[in-house]
Amino acid sequence: MDSQSHSQSHNNAPVDTDGSAPVFAIIAGEASGDTLGADLIRALKRLFPNARFEGIGGPKMSAEGFVSHYQMDRLSVMGLIEPLKRLPELLRMRREIIQRYSDTPPSAFIGIDSPDFNLGIEKALHSAGVKTVHYVSPSVWAWRQGRIKNIKRSVDLMLCLLPFEKAFYLQHEVPVAFVGHPLAGQIPQRPDTNEARQSLSIDQDRPLLTIMPGSRGSEVELMTELFLDVAGELLKTHPQLQFVIPAANADRQLQLEAILASRPELPVKLIEQQSLLAMEAADAVLLTSGTTALEAMLLKKPMVVSYRMGNISYKLIKPFIKTAYASIPNLLANKMLVPELIQQDATVENLRSAVVAALDSSNRDQLVASFDQLHEQINLDSGNCAAAAIARLISQSENSSLSEESPE
Repeated sequence: MDSQSHSQSHNNAPVDTDGSAPVFAIIAGEASGDTLGADLIRALKRLFPNARFEGIGGPKMSAEGFVSHYQMDRLSVMGLIEPLKRLPELLRMRREIIQRYSDTPPSAFIGIDSPDFNLGIEKALHSAGVKTVHYVSPSVWAWRQGRIKNIKRSVDLMLCLLPFEKAFYLQHEVPVAFVGHPLAGQIPQRPDTNEARQSLSIDQDRPLLTIMPGSRGSEVELMTELFLDVAGELLKTHPQLQFVIPAANADRQLQLEAILASRPELPVKLIEQQSLLAMEAADAVLLTSGTTALEAMLLKKPMVVSYRMGNISYKLIKPFIKTAYASIPNLLANKMLVPELIQQDATVENLRSAVVAALDSSNRDQLVASFDQLHEQINLDSGNCAAAAIARLISQSENSSLSEESPE
């Protein structure tokens, strides 16, 4: 099914008119999942007015009438040590959830992201005959593709945000629906650079490079010094250049303050959070590979994508990486639309040259036109598309049950 038919398909989905009350069990483990879950619940309500929603969710889902059996922040564990400390609690929660929905099967179980937690539940419930849905594909298409076998045994339907993910699942015969990326609807087609600069008190008349070294402590430690070395080299040929770094959170703010304290000669404005605004204000973005590259694309900003990790870690991981590109803009375009400088290619000189090219406005119109096309491609009504795909899954299940029960 193509993206256009997906964007219209919710009009043809079955509607709950017989007075029954379907139950949707949903588990979201973090704030982004809570946002997706609330949007999905609103869409499912339109198709199933009597439906009940329960599981694990946050305040946005609860505002839609969702009943959360556990606090969502109990799933939001980061790093290496914290998950190990919390492992007994997480395993107990998972056992209780599997028991609850095996004993009282919902119309569908929907795991939103958090694959380490949700896929195990989905596998157990799938084996018990419950219809299972996973919303937001893990990066199985990029590395450790062997995980697809477990996913195939765990889910009746994968809801993916990007079209190349759909192609991957179809190739492996996993039922899938491409529902678009919610960021595409949240970020305007035409960003306002001047207004963003006013909001951040940044000089309107001088070029600005926004530096995004990552959101994890390990990324910031590895990438910031490299990016600051690049900034220092750029100032030699572009003395008017301004720099801004948005810190992902309070911890990263403290980490970046400590790093910048040793580089007082660099005119870097450090701000806490507001990463989208910082990119909207920019002429170009130097970033660590990840979702940030998608955000920069949607904001129509020329970018340079980079990533480094420890040499031993990279040698261990590299054999499992199966994609030709590292960044989402290039994966969407299926060509090198923006420069990617990874590991040994991420030198100060290579990055400096790439940023100079990104700041050059002569080919900007062509790049923005490509970004516009990609923005449109993923800008679907995600909630309604997802709800329609789930409704079709339930309808197929009910029809199958009726045919099995009817006499020959």
